[in-house]
Amino acid sequence: MAQVFHPSTNTISKFSIVGGLLGLTVFCTLWFGFNLTYGNRLYVPLEQPVQFSHKHHVKDDGIDCRYCHTSVDKSSFANIPPTETCMTCHSQIWSDSPLLEPVRESWRTGRPIAWTRVHDLPDFVYFNHSIHVQKGVSCVSCHGQVDEMPITWRAKTLTMSWCLDCHKDPAKNLRPRSEVYNLSYVPPANQPELGAQLVREYHVLPRQQLTNCSICHR
Repeated sequence: MAQVFHPSTNTISKFSIVGGLLGLTVFCTLWFGFNLTYGNRLYVPLEQPVQFSHKHHVKDDGIDCRYCHTSVDKSSFANIPPTETCMTCHSQIWSDSPLLEPVRESWRTGRPIAWTRVHDLPDFVYFNHSIHVQKGVSCVSCHGQVDEMPITWRAKTLTMSWCLDCHKDPAKNLRPRSEVYNLSYVPPANQPELGAQLVREYHVLPRQQLTNCSICHR
């Protein structure tokens, strides 16, 4: 019986299989990387109704996080400041700036500014800001170097695996409570020892409890 396929077909078939597997691997790797960065909108500045700069207010003017986010150490929700907070200063400085007209309009009408939310966890996730602050977790750990952001963007994925990475070993991210709002704080060389000490001092729950589903899913 005559040969149906040329012998070279075997070689082509082998290369096709190997190439297909390699191509699939490369595609999955690239997709995974995309999903962890742009897919999660990391480092993407978000347009806001007012061009608010954390860098200017925090780094240049030295305003503490708690001046605007008053409930961050008291409740589960780190509040967005009301217009009254903005007008405490801007009724006196930059009071005629066109950039701040949305703030003045909000003040005149009583309608809150419709800020674009930067961090928005799913409804099935429970997160408490105050407990993290009280245990020595800094703003930087979750929000990145906010004092360097002229326009706010997401610096961390806030995915389940990212949260669990800290909950499995919280010591590496803890700092003294007095340094929680110090965005320029540099962990010391003995961070493992300091972190372990703070875990005991601040009564941080053991790993088994911190990784229990009910901690975040209630």
